[in-house]
Amino acid sequence: ASGRASITVRDILAASQRQPVPQHGYQCMSCCRVFPTLWSVKTHIQHSSQEGYSCKVYYRRLKALWEKEHNEQEAAAPRV
Repeated sequence: ASGRASITVRDILAASQRQPVPQHGYQCMSCCRVFPTLWSVKTHIQHSSQEGYSCKVYYRRLKALWEKEHNEQEAAAPRV
């Protein structure tokens, strides 16, 4: 079910924090293109398959991995 989860602005920002961009703007962490606004990155990701990129697949997989990691951390956390 999480494979169909939508990519949010928070997901894009979380991914981009892992690698600084020398230019001003927001970088798609899948194809490394830099966009002037966060909205333009999100639009690119949503329509990436039409442009010949697989960025949407990348971000969906990344989000699924984060959710899995979060769930595993919660399960391993000691109960108070």
